[in-house]
Amino acid sequence: MAEQKQRIGDDMDLQEYKYELDAGLARNEYPTFPPENKSLMAQFLTREIFEELKDVKSPNGFTLARAINTGVKNPTSQCGIHAGDVETYTLFKKIFDPVIEGWHAGFKPDSKHPIDVELDSALLKGDIKDKSMIISTRIRCARNLDGFPLAPAMTSSQPKSDIQNLMKEAFAEMKDDLAGTYYSLEDMSDEIRTQLIEDHFLFKGKDKKQADSGYHQWWPIGRGIFHNKAKTFLSWINEGDHIRVISMEKGGDVRGVFDRFARAVGAVEASVKSKRGTGFVRHERFGHIACCPSNLGTGLRAGVHIRLPCLSKKGLDELQKICDPYRLQVRGIHGEHSQIEDGIVDLSNQCRLGYSEVELVQMLIDGLNTVIDLEKKASEEA
Repeated sequence: MAEQKQRIGDDMDLQEYKYELDAGLARNEYPTFPPENKSLMAQFLTREIFEELKDVKSPNGFTLARAINTGVKNPTSQCGIHAGDVETYTLFKKIFDPVIEGWHAGFKPDSKHPIDVELDSALLKGDIKDKSMIISTRIRCARNLDGFPLAPAMTSSQPKSDIQNLMKEAFAEMKDDLAGTYYSLEDMSDEIRTQLIEDHFLFKGKDKKQADSGYHQWWPIGRGIFHNKAKTFLSWINEGDHIRVISMEKGGDVRGVFDRFARAVGAVEASVKSKRGTGFVRHERFGHIACCPSNLGTGLRAGVHIRLPCLSKKGLDELQKICDPYRLQVRGIHGEHSQIEDGIVDLSNQCRLGYSEVELVQMLIDGLNTVIDLEKKASEEA
């Protein structure tokens, strides 16, 4: 028998995937957490908080049971809780606030994220002194649209389709270097699919933790990918959050990548506002809202792949100590928990919340200059 053609996202056979609540949560019962469940939600959710909030519903009908379903069903979850709309963060603040403080160290219940800070690369100070060690640069953010429920609170595929249709119109208005083409996962040709895989652009809804929050229902309806002609500006639609905006290129032009990122984010929101009157959804304390508390605030990850043949020999832990003053995270090139390969590491901002996008990119520039100076010194002494 001929091998059946693989479908997008069929690691979990998402086209037949059925979202279900944990059996106990379906009965609105306080969950029992096994010892291996180390999620922040499991640490902070007391029986008293559960009983107080279990019957509360957001304007979109989102409940505490649905919010914590992923953390109950997946003991390896880190946050273990997702939001269904902007109101979730206020209605269920007794559990979300400690989770947010636990994840975004230092962001207290009375802290406030800086909002309406201008996205402008001209506000950055200085530049990378020597870009020759940097292999590639990537800056991305998560954004959600005002007036739509977040993915976990959606009860039909219609909002996803509506978001996709709106974003098709927005992308059609992109100008100059931001202009490009949108590809829907619903009707993607084999040729386009193969090319997107080769470019490492194609996302797959295979994350079980996200699936158990309801992210991947009605797959692949309403999902798609946009990229400009140069393939340096990408946007994912309904992968998890409504929109991901990504700016990337080979080399170490962090300022240039951030400039394109800022222009893309601004152009997308301006186009949406012109059609709906509103743009991205924001919270008075948390700034930009995302499904996962880890992406609140800026929802930004700005990072590079950099070759550090000398410093990398000291291992991830020693490199992390160097980067800690700049609030940068050191990872292997394959992401969280991966190891260094061929002396190449991933350096990116640890923080999302409590700092503006410009501040986070500035930390990246300053930290990279320190790391590059130390690498050169180690090379000279070798």
